[in-house]
Formats: sequence, C-alpha cells, structure tokens
Amino acid sequence: MSYILIRKPGLLTTIQDIGRYGYQKYGVCPSGAMDLLSLKRSNIIVGNNIEEGVLEMTYFGDEILFNVNTIIAITGADMQPKLNGKDIPMYSRININIGDTLKFSNAVNGLRTYLSVYGGFNIEKIMDSKSTYIKYNIGGYKGRRLKAGDKIYLNEKNIRAFQGKPVYIKNKALNIGIIRVIVGPDFYEFEDKSRKDFFEKEYEITESSDRMGYRLKGEKIIHKKSPDIISRGLPIGAIQVSGDNQPIIMMSDRQTIGGYTVIGVVVSVDINKLAQMKPGDRVRFEKISLESAHSLLMKEEKELRELKENFQDDKPYISNDIKNFKVEVNGETYNVSLEDNN
Repeated sequence: MSYILIRKPGLLTTIQDIGRYGYQKYGVCPSGAMDLLSLKRSNIIVGNNIEEGVLEMTYFGDEILFNVNTIIAITGADMQPKLNGKDIPMYSRININIGDTLKFSNAVNGLRTYLSVYGGFNIEKIMDSKSTYIKYNIGGYKGRRLKAGDKIYLNEKNIRAFQGKPVYIKNKALNIGIIRVIVGPDFYEFEDKSRKDFFEKEYEITESSDRMGYRLKGEKIIHKKSPDIISRGLPIGAIQVSGDNQPIIMMSDRQTIGGYTVIGVVVSVDINKLAQMKPGDRVRFEKISLESAHSLLMKEEKELRELKENFQDDKPYISNDIKNFKVEVNGETYNVSLEDNN
C-alpha cells in the first residue's frame, strides 16, 4: 500500500480537516485546522475535496519519505520546503516519486504550514472527521501528534499533475495584527473605560497560547460586577475575560461551554490570520458590524472559487506508465519509479 513515512517529526504535526461538528452537545469540540483558509487552499490546489484531511505543522516541520507516486501542495507559513535537497515552491502542484524526501525547516513567516496529498489520507473518521484532538486521544493518526517511524497510508497512487498555472499567495509576517471583532453578548458588562481600551490598546500573545486558546496580556478589562456567568456554548473566536481581567480567544480545540463573560467574537476570516501569529506578537481589536463580517466571509469564498477555477483545467491524472521496481544494491533494497513520457 502507498504511504508516507515520518522520518523526523516537527514540533507539533497532526492530521486536521475542517473539524467535527454536531457533537459539542456531547462535550466534543470541533478541532480542525487552525487556519482553515490555508487548509482549503491546499486541498484545492492539489485537486482534493476542500474538506480533506491534511498535515498541520507548527513552528517547524517534518522530514517525510514518500513510498508513492503522488502530488502534493504546501500552503500557510513558509517552512522552506525542500524536495530531495532542492527548494520547491509553495501554492503549487508538486509531482512526487517513490523514494522522494520532503524536508521542512522552521517557519520564516507565520506559524502553521499545511501539506495536502492527492486523494487524502486513508484514515478512519471519528465522528465524521479525521481531525486530531490530542486531549481526548481521538481522530487523526492514533489520536496524537506524529512521531518518527509513523506510516500514514494514502488513498491514491500513480498520480501525476500537469504544470498548472502559477499561484502567488504569501502569508504576511505579522508582528502587529488588526483583528476584527463583533461585540459579544456581555460587552456592556464591562466598565466604560475598559470597553474603550479594548479597541484602543495593544495586547500581546503569551506563551500560554495553544490550539485551545490564545491568552493575551495588556490593559486590564474590568467587569462591572463579576466575570462569572451561567455556562453557555462557545463559538470559535469568542473572547472570554476571566477573573484575571485579561482576554482569552477561543480557538479550534476550545472547550464546548464557558462560564466567563464574552466581550467580543473574532470574525471567522481573521481566525486564519490569528492562527498564523505566535507568542510575542501583538494584536489590536477593531469593531465591525455583523453585516461587514458576512461580507468578508463572502469575499473569502469568492477567492476560493477563483482559485479552484485556476486549477480546474489542469486536473491530476492517473498514469499507467509509472513503473515501480525494487532494486538491490550491496545488500540494500531501494524503491525505484520510472515514468515513460513518450
């Protein structure tokens, strides 16, 4: 069977898709890719269903050996990918041969990189999703981050791509990010000065931030009465303020309900931007209307449709001319792939 082999793991690499929905009432969070836009772009470029599972790498990436002829695409943060020691472009279809080695380094901009493989990973869905939720040990590959020696089986092999049209997309390195929010259900439960400060002061992302939530530090946000409320459901992007008077932004692996006041909610398109920011980076919040948030989402969806149109005339194809051999040299066995281009 075709597979990829993790030779050297990155800091935190998991399999993620768009997430599992409909199970929060049972206490199971959606999980899924932190930067959904990069995940969707990766799948579109490689020719997958937009919801397919991919590898999400954080800070620095893996070294991967391919035991398959396939196509890949890489999006998100630039981790300086090299195929067999040579630089390869991001946001492009890349043909892979059996025996090829793909190696990533540290992210030079952004924080998270996404690797899609044509056809996706042959992984059982748990509650309708391949996403890894490490806290509960479910989904993905054995419910955990990837380790050296892990073999991840694929659904397809012997796939090739035409050259395709170039796509130029780059994540900007953000030291200060403007994050747009709509006011939350408890916005007026905070003092007047704190409501003003929330939109005028900078907040720094702390080292305590992770896939569950981004903890910020900055000007204190003071409650009129208490930070505690009757627990209710938490959407992604909800900005809670607990008793320490500092904001916490709920992310992909958030708890399903929360009992702290919510001052605002990050609009969905800016969750992708936030997911590419790292501890030490600073954010400023900008208030927008719900109607504006909807317009931003429609603009993003239009961009994805245009990206799909860019690649639809260059569909991957199954090559029957790819031959795989095992060759023994000095007692060592090697996989060799040959393709007849005539």
